[in-house]
Amino acid sequence: MEVLGKVIAPGVLYFERFFGSTPQKVWKYLIDSEKRGKWLGKGDMELFEGGRVELYFMHTELSPSTAPVPDRYQHMQQGHHFTGKVLQIKPPHLLSFTWEDGSEVTIELSAHKDGVLLRLTHRKLADDPATRSSVAAGWHTHMEILQNVLNGSIPPNFWLSFHNIQQVYQIDLLQL
Repeated sequence: MEVLGKVIAPGVLYFERFFGSTPQKVWKYLIDSEKRGKWLGKGDMELFEGGRVELYFMHTELSPSTAPVPDRYQHMQQGHHFTGKVLQIKPPHLLSFTWEDGSEVTIELSAHKDGVLLRLTHRKLADDPATRSSVAAGWHTHMEILQNVLNGSIPPNFWLSFHNIQQVYQIDLLQL
């Protein structure tokens, strides 16, 4: 399984991650505000198609370690919020919802012998290098933090990890 996310079509990013857990446990980290807040963002989620999704990102609270927020993301220093809606939900295997700027996120969970495979597809993104590298680095870092949370490990600093992996994505996704 490739760790880096990849562009699978114009404006579409795709990621796979394997977790030594169960779909039910990972599902709770998708739908429960407090659990989701440990790796992505807190907020209410109405668990039906058409339901409201609120995400409040506090990247500096995802880890006890500190690092400066990159200049480009200073507007997120005090957090970031957006509202979307649930497009599809099939517990504990499928959650799809709208994201900012009209894009859509679909997360699929499937059980395997030693854990669960998470597939994340982010569609309808602006098809430019800056968006690709930023969104790819964001999801990559959030899933790295989820891995740590599920393992009971201390997550790395979001902004430091984000900055390091964004440099990789800027090179990897530049030629697309």
